[in-house]
Amino acid sequence: MSQTSAAFTSTSPQETTQFAARLGADLQPGDCLLLEGGIGAGKSHFARALILSRLSVPEDVPSPTFTLVQTYDLAECELWHADLYRLSDPDQVVELGLLDAFESAICLVEWPDRLEDLAPKDALRLHLADPEKTDTREITLTWQAPRWAAIVQGAL
Repeated sequence: MSQTSAAFTSTSPQETTQFAARLGADLQPGDCLLLEGGIGAGKSHFARALILSRLSVPEDVPSPTFTLVQTYDLAECELWHADLYRLSDPDQVVELGLLDAFESAICLVEWPDRLEDLAPKDALRLHLADPEKTDTREITLTWQAPRWAAIVQGAL
């Protein structure tokens, strides 16, 4: 499969929230978003906005930095939000049950480099950058699975 990409520039946290909601609207069980970028790039903000947009009843959406994984019940499946920053070995991903979640849940994974070879090949990668250290975020999306093209286009 060849890799395809698209880019989106958000000029405010509100615009990032709206983009996350548009992208999240078409996610289905088995979909995985790999959220890349440095500390403070906006990965958690993006994930929180997407999660809140999918919940039928709003609830607190904490960062899973210390718990590693937070799960949310959607009408059609679970949504898993994982922050792998503190993992030191990809085998720990198996212990978390994340590999099973990749098959049946919607998964948002921060620090996906910790997955190494365990990262789903058909995931949508989002690289968030804050080059000017402002509220502007440059979001680059890359994918191989053909189904992402329509979802990304619809969100842009």
